Amino acid sequence: MSSGQSDKLLNGLDLNALAGMIEAIGKDERKARLGFSVKTRWAGQARSESVVESFTLGDEEIGCSHRIAADEPDCLLGTGSAPNPQQLMIAAFNACLMVGYVAGASVRKVWLESVEIETRGELDLRGFLSIRDDIPPGHQALEYEVIIKGEGTPEQFAEIHQTVMSTSPNYFNLCRPIRMNGILSVG
Repeated sequence: MSSGQSDKLLNGLDLNALAGMIEAIGKDERKARLGFSVKTRWAGQARSESVVESFTLGDEEIGCSHRIAADEPDCLLGTGSAPNPQQLMIAAFNACLMVGYVAGASVRKVWLESVEIETRGELDLRGFLSIRDDIPPGHQALEYEVIIKGEGTPEQFAEIHQTVMSTSPNYFNLCRPIRMNGILSVG
């Protein structure tokens, strides 16, 4: 057995717990519902702080405590004290894919040595700043590369890659429009 592998653990994941979660969700679809809420407050200049205090899994609320700072670099009127929102979005995309590669390899009994994901994107500030109406304010494309090493065959890694692209929530979110339902409350 390779390092990182045991009867119950593979790539750091508890295979029995993973199988149990899959079985429980298969028996009760309510256990498949995962809900998230993030509250973000302005922290001066271009900085904000987001707070995550809980999430829901099925009918259960699970407490947590996370703070996520965002800022812009000095050249974009911020202080450079934290990643900017685009970097955070790309980091969230990469992190979601990473879970998919680790879980996908683990359920296929493929030991991983390393996984790296590098994602690049470019946007045009003329859209964001309303200088040009014909230029969208966001990314037109994101380019990403997954570098994966382990005991799998090229065919196994290709299958895992295809599965990640078809099952990753953030891949789905960024590839397709999401209905946004915003409300403005003036206090």
